[in-house]
Amino acid sequence: MTFDLVVSGTVVLPDGPAENTWVAVSDGKIAAIGTGSAPAAKEIFDAGDDLIIPGVVDGQTHACSYGGLPGIRSTTRSAIAGGVTTIVDMPYDNPVPLNSLERLDDKIAAITEHAHADVALYGTILPGQTTDDVEPLIEGGVVAFKISTFESSPTRFPRIASDQILATFLALRDTRIPLGVHNEDQEIVRAYIAAAKASNRNGIEAHSGSRPPAAELAATAQFLELGAASGAHAHIVHLTTPRGFQLVDNYLADGFRATGELCVHYLWFDPDRDGAELGARMKVNPPIRPGQIDALWDEILSGRVAFVSSDHSSWPVDNKFTPSIFDAGAGVPGLETLLPAFYTAADNRRLDAATITVEQLCERPAKFFGLWPRKGAIRLGADADLAVLSRRPQIWDSSRAHDELCWSPFDGRAFCVTVTRTYLGGQLAWDGVAVVNNPGAGRFVRRGSSHWFE
Repeated sequence: MTFDLVVSGTVVLPDGPAENTWVAVSDGKIAAIGTGSAPAAKEIFDAGDDLIIPGVVDGQTHACSYGGLPGIRSTTRSAIAGGVTTIVDMPYDNPVPLNSLERLDDKIAAITEHAHADVALYGTILPGQTTDDVEPLIEGGVVAFKISTFESSPTRFPRIASDQILATFLALRDTRIPLGVHNEDQEIVRAYIAAAKASNRNGIEAHSGSRPPAAELAATAQFLELGAASGAHAHIVHLTTPRGFQLVDNYLADGFRATGELCVHYLWFDPDRDGAELGARMKVNPPIRPGQIDALWDEILSGRVAFVSSDHSSWPVDNKFTPSIFDAGAGVPGLETLLPAFYTAADNRRLDAATITVEQLCERPAKFFGLWPRKGAIRLGADADLAVLSRRPQIWDSSRAHDELCWSPFDGRAFCVTVTRTYLGGQLAWDGVAVVNNPGAGRFVRRGSSHWFE
């Protein structure tokens, strides 16, 4: 038999790295895995000592928050260059969020036209909207829902009241679909921001205090309790302190469906150390907290972190140039840096970086969003989504990024690995220099039958 493609090197399999191993591909799927001499194929790539890992599943991106649905093109181009073959995109699109079957159809059409990588989708509800649209969106293939307890925009990113959150949980309780939350208490945050402004504290050093852990934890606890009351799956999409993950774990121990997610920037930056250099370039919500990096790594190693994502935001850097930190936009680009940043951070801690990277960035998000076993692992029958990771170090230069944003808080940071190839469905998509697949090569990915609690 002659395969379409054979890639060989050190392959990171579900049970760990395997040297001198090859992966054979037919019809876009992994057809065989072996050691020793590679079988015949139309195309053969020998990665030498480089790592071959599953394509990353980035479980939290905002492709369309600035440029609308066409933003899928540049976002997924950046994803492919970073070894990310599937993004799970949030519903807060510009100018209107994905809250109906009509909006879902529009976004699927945009994926078909623009996507360089595969795309799975969150849905949402708007204030006052009934739960009548929940089931059609699930049948349409959304992998999760998300709401917010804090209003960033009355139309695109509104606050959902507690009674409506409970109603949504009740609509989801007999499904495998998680409801995620942007977890900040609005009254606390607005009062603390007003106090900071009144005392002329306008720099990045005031950001964390103006949206204190108490605001994050209060919203988290209420959301978890509403999820528990309904029996649905409550998911916190970004936690910034160990206390948050421990709250989630308490509900899990009590038999409720609860999970918490971590974003990679919380593992890299500290406002006390990096604030003077980065300023608003490191502004995200909830804020990056001082002195939390070591403790958050402990949460990963404890198993309390469901998975790690980028929370990539497609905002241009211009919205960071404001006199006050409170007027600067929140969010940072992160798709192209997710894989090398997480791997480097794990390697710097002398962990088994290859194994924990595949676990946190590939396997666990694929299982969480119902994409397993199609995504998330190098195994027979899975999509042939692969990333080749060289141990060649690099200094990240955001001016060369493929997201049209060309800025990053990681600019100038040293990574110990470089993504040198990305395959999507067995087709070369990134050759280490350029994205070589075309818009529309990526597909809309529906939720499958797997789920986090099976």
